[in-house]
Amino acid sequence: MAIYAIGDVQGCFQALQKLLSKINFNAQQDQLWFTGDLVSRGPQSLEVLRFVKSLGTAAQTVLGNHDLHALASFYCDSIKPHPSLQPLFAANDCAELFDWLRQQPLLFSNHAYVLVHAGILPAWDLSLAKQLAQEVAIKLQGKAHSKLLYNMYGNHPNLWQTNLIGDARYRLIINAFTRMRFCKVDGSLDLTSKKDLSAASADKIPWFLHPQRKTKKVKILFGHWAALYNNWPIAVENIYPLDSGCVWGNALTAMQLEDEKYFSVGCGA
Repeated sequence: MAIYAIGDVQGCFQALQKLLSKINFNAQQDQLWFTGDLVSRGPQSLEVLRFVKSLGTAAQTVLGNHDLHALASFYCDSIKPHPSLQPLFAANDCAELFDWLRQQPLLFSNHAYVLVHAGILPAWDLSLAKQLAQEVAIKLQGKAHSKLLYNMYGNHPNLWQTNLIGDARYRLIINAFTRMRFCKVDGSLDLTSKKDLSAASADKIPWFLHPQRKTKKVKILFGHWAALYNNWPIAVENIYPLDSGCVWGNALTAMQLEDEKYFSVGCGA
């Protein structure tokens, strides 16, 4: 049995199939871990969701910001879906697929690795991160999921405080797990920059380089930050960025957990 962690697919079904062929994936023996953003921007979000769902226990995914926006646009009438999702919204199994998607977590851990979409806030240790991810999961999987999705938008609050409650608390948790790239010295989220490590400064610190980060001993697999492809390999212990910008014509990447070997396929036309 092999476990492969795969970066953001974003509707690039053909590239995913090409990658699985390259690694000789066997659904009866192997397992796939996805860093989230299964859908949006790419041409075949419907096919990607159907395929990953069909794998059952052979696949594990966490939710990314594009997955959450797709969910919001399905469950909240006033939120518009990305144009690329039209075939998904027109499919006869659309409701079933979205119901499956909202059952997925923000954080998954097993076999000494932790899987998230964007990262883990420097102020959180792994125990707290798991607790907060579960708080959101309970709301998302419950009857009030549409309210949670509608109110998750916005960049504030951006500083973690234990006394945050309600929508503000959920918004910060979701932003940290699914949108984070840079943090400030005080640990607050800087959600304005999508650039690579060259944009770092004294008060714009990549979350995984923050000096006060409490998860330095945790092996973290994540996606979301496609611009990090310009800086590969990332020479930071226990940090494994996997979004290599497939939807932008770069590559789709998998890492085999057992030996940390990388596999990539090109995604250009």
